[in-house]
Amino acid sequence: MTEQLVKSGEPVYCIEIDSRLIPRLRQLSSRFPNLFVMHGDILETDLGALAGEHRLRVYGNLPYYITSPILHRLFRFSSLIDEIHIVIQLEVALRLAARSGTRDYGYLSVLTQFHAKPSIALKIPPGAFRPPPKVGSALVSLKLPGEGARMGISEEGRFFEFVKICFAQKRKTLLNNLRSTAELSEIKAALSGLGIKSGVRGEELSIEEFARLYAALAPEANPIL
Repeated sequence: MTEQLVKSGEPVYCIEIDSRLIPRLRQLSSRFPNLFVMHGDILETDLGALAGEHRLRVYGNLPYYITSPILHRLFRFSSLIDEIHIVIQLEVALRLAARSGTRDYGYLSVLTQFHAKPSIALKIPPGAFRPPPKVGSALVSLKLPGEGARMGISEEGRFFEFVKICFAQKRKTLLNNLRSTAELSEIKAALSGLGIKSGVRGEELSIEEFARLYAALAPEANPIL
């Protein structure tokens, strides 16, 4: 993958944590001066400093067990990124692209679609890898920005903590999940004011409805919708 990217002639910054792969990458960089090999952790890399005045496109095969932390890290720099193309576990890919009202829709769906427009570009069988994993994989393309660009939420961290609470226990209603955040009467009034039934569950709300409900329960958030 790295070799295909460097053939574009564009600067390619390769962030690799596995020291066993560094020698091969450095051999490649001796052939392609536009390749810059960095032995480090993507979870600690300052992508803003790396980008400088340029926009970023991100490509990678992600370690499946830390897909979510890597996505959180990348989305911290979403204002600098145009596209993300990643190979991840198929089950997680389905969650990223899931729409409200479906089984796979959850916190990670809202986080991803707030920042980007996800699509599953290619499903990859286990036999495509050596050794083959025990799960299916998928190439996911994320085009930025996502739905959140028009919402004007000032404190995204607080908003996503709110969304996480809404999905805390998927079998419980939204009303029950939110009982720790406000008075029951206040939550009922907010739901009623938005035309949302009190028996609704988190997976039934769109991202816009989450933003409106967050604003109703935390007026200082003041999203623009």
